[in-house]
Amino acid sequence: MTRTDTPPTWDERATLTTMLDYVRATVHAKCEGLAEEDARATPLPTSPLMSISALVSHLRWVEYAWIQIRLLGEEDRGPWTDDDPDREMRIAAEIPLDRLLKEYEEQCARYRELVAVTDLDTVAKKPTRSGEYVTLRWIMHHLIEETARHNGHIDILREMADGVTGD
Repeated sequence: MTRTDTPPTWDERATLTTMLDYVRATVHAKCEGLAEEDARATPLPTSPLMSISALVSHLRWVEYAWIQIRLLGEEDRGPWTDDDPDREMRIAAEIPLDRLLKEYEEQCARYRELVAVTDLDTVAKKPTRSGEYVTLRWIMHHLIEETARHNGHIDILREMADGVTGD
């Protein structure tokens, strides 16, 4: 996956898709060379589910929720339940990091194609938890923010795991 934050053109769609792809690629870059044991480590006592693997899984399922459930209005087939709303993070401990990254990238590729042919003003078919019907434009901005924020968490966890830092 190419990692650049410079869009091929300066229109809104190119800028949004380039920035989202950049933060997605950053997830992969921050996981490169990481030992499986370190990917599953949960060193924060107040956040017992927060591991690098859990965050990769979470990011995958966040995109699923916003694109497939809310935007497209599909049935929710995510791993979470009412009794375990963070299950997407819990199941990551059972899945190798390379598989999590591969599934995330495959899903991102599908969404990349969908976004390329969908008007940014398209209104989601299902509302947010607060009842608002957002547009694809809003979803794109939200996914950039969410992924960038979790990249910060991954960056800190990676440094704690093996001392590797980077941009």
